[in-house]
Amino acid sequence: MAAQSFKTLSPFLLSPIRSKKLCSFVSSKVSVRLSHATSNFSSDELPCTSASTSKSELKPGLYLVSTPIGNLEDITLRALRVLKSADVILSEDTRHSSKLLHHYNIKTPLVSYHKFNEREREASILKRLHEGEIVALISDAGTPGISDPGTLLVKKCASENIVVTPVPGPSALVTALSASGLSTNEFTFVGFLPKRTSLRRERLQVSSKEAATQIFYVPPHGIHEFLKEASTIFGDSRSCVIAREITKIHEEFWRGTLGEANKHFAGLQLKGEITLLIEGKTDLDEDTPSEAHLEQELTKLISGGHCLSSAVKLVSEATSAKKKDVYALALRLFGNRSGS
Repeated sequence: MAAQSFKTLSPFLLSPIRSKKLCSFVSSKVSVRLSHATSNFSSDELPCTSASTSKSELKPGLYLVSTPIGNLEDITLRALRVLKSADVILSEDTRHSSKLLHHYNIKTPLVSYHKFNEREREASILKRLHEGEIVALISDAGTPGISDPGTLLVKKCASENIVVTPVPGPSALVTALSASGLSTNEFTFVGFLPKRTSLRRERLQVSSKEAATQIFYVPPHGIHEFLKEASTIFGDSRSCVIAREITKIHEEFWRGTLGEANKHFAGLQLKGEITLLIEGKTDLDEDTPSEAHLEQELTKLISGGHCLSSAVKLVSEATSAKKKDVYALALRLFGNRSGS
């Protein structure tokens, strides 16, 4: 069938006269269609053909431009237009961002802007903005100002009546939440936890009591510590989703309980930042302590001189755990000690 079709069409395709007529016909049709298509767009929506054309369409001010979180194709046409038209691009890591700009042939100059120099850069950036320049701000990935530099500059611009324009796009927290399978009706974005142990655990305690889905950013080197603490505070049975390499080739959404995650990831060395989501508190798990928590409480009491039966009684009274379950755990951990 394919060979027959080729024989039927080949004289037409090889004929110079017919080929010329076909090109003329297609050209006229394309011209008509383009004229109709472009008439349906406003001047602000038309694809820019040059930096000078698009620059005249943009108002001076600060533009918060969202960039891909992994896949370079995940960038909007508007974001590309703003980056091409800007007078300068503020970048968290110029070496990292130059790859994106090179990929899309964007020649706009880059200036480093990160958490270690944002206060130092503030005066010069505000000066350029007051002079009527178009300044774009990008982070290494995702939306500027969300667990990334930008909040201080936006606050300063707002106080000085400088226009701030968001250019929406990729965001790891929303992307992970949408595919997590956990409740999206209400969620709390916590981001990165404090490095100090007491503050970190305090924040986890607060999150463990909320009904909303909890979303955290976790560095790869901190995943084991996070899962241990979360299992103890939220309980081993609380559902979680661990999203890694989002939009990349090796994208993974691991689903299970915190207890299962603790065991699964114990011996793994992960790469790249992790978005970790934990199910909100329900009536079923209200006040139900994890086995790790019970073990911790029993150990404290027995180390402090309480006998096994006394420790079991105190722990079961202080929590909603059944006495027989606490006793069984105590026997498994400490054996039938004297005085029990």
